[in-house]
Amino acid sequence: MSSMNDSQARNPAGAAPNATQSGANAYLRQRVLSASPEELRMMLLEGALRFARQGAQGLRERNFEKSYQGIHQCQDILMELINALRPEVAPDLCRQLAALYTFMYRRLMEASAARDAAIVDEVIRLLEYENETWALAIGKLREERAASRSAASASPGMSIAIQG
Repeated sequence: MSSMNDSQARNPAGAAPNATQSGANAYLRQRVLSASPEELRMMLLEGALRFARQGAQGLRERNFEKSYQGIHQCQDILMELINALRPEVAPDLCRQLAALYTFMYRRLMEASAARDAAIVDEVIRLLEYENETWALAIGKLREERAASRSAASASPGMSIAIQG
């Protein structure tokens, strides 16, 4: 049995990646490395949506390899979202998000077993709502950061007094 190198594992046909793929991979790598934690979460949600849509399309086309790939990748991302939660920061929110992501994960398992695209569509709607909610939260966070930066720059002579 021969061992498979990393590029063969990603490209089972053994074809060398073209320049467009290499450029896209380099762009994605740079985007991930320079993203804030909230932007990384948004990227994960967008990826989960993309793969869930692929899974639903595969089920509709009766292309079960495509559906398996999409559903499995979406499940992997949901697990990553669960593992990235930080309950020490917001325990109630993390508990609710973990329950939501676990529900979606289970629904994808059911969709795969039943080969039912409608169940995947349900997960897609939940992911779209989560994605929109997260986009609003990021926008609000950016506004708050900009306001605090402008407030800090408006009072450059501010000093800290220590009382004894």
